[in-house]
Amino acid sequence: MFDPTAFDNMKVVIEGAIYDLDISGKIIITDRNDLINLAKMSRKFNVSFQLPYSTVIAKMEMEAKFVNLAAELMPSTLSEQLAGSHVRLEFFLELAEKIDFQVIKDILLDVWGPTRNITQSVQYNPLEIEKRMKNKITVEFDRLISEEQIDDLVEMVDVVMTTLQNLHLLKD
Repeated sequence: MFDPTAFDNMKVVIEGAIYDLDISGKIIITDRNDLINLAKMSRKFNVSFQLPYSTVIAKMEMEAKFVNLAAELMPSTLSEQLAGSHVRLEFFLELAEKIDFQVIKDILLDVWGPTRNITQSVQYNPLEIEKRMKNKITVEFDRLISEEQIDDLVEMVDVVMTTLQNLHLLKD
């Protein structure tokens, strides 16, 4: 039997919180990926979901690179501060052409606070008569998440739900 890594433990917590919401009918899981990159010795996990009444999709992603795993497994040779995972959140929505992107940023800053790195990228077909934009909003944390913050991951799922609700209201 192997000793699970911090990545494994945190992944189980995120999955549990999200699947509980799915089972209760509060969300619908739309995608799930659990990837191992053998060339780079890294792991990535992500799960996408949406509210049952909305088309706005959230994706929670967690990644542990080789240095993060090595720091955990060999703490005497590497700084234990490198042990943990990177967490990134993405929100996907389709919008009419006339949307104010600053309003979207303000919604996310209000929910996540000013210390988060929030970016938006927009994709659309300029030849379509009815221009619909696909907006990808990314929320990044400028630090590693470790097992000491494992309870924060469950709270993060709740804040993702609030963000989904706020972005859904924007579309109405």
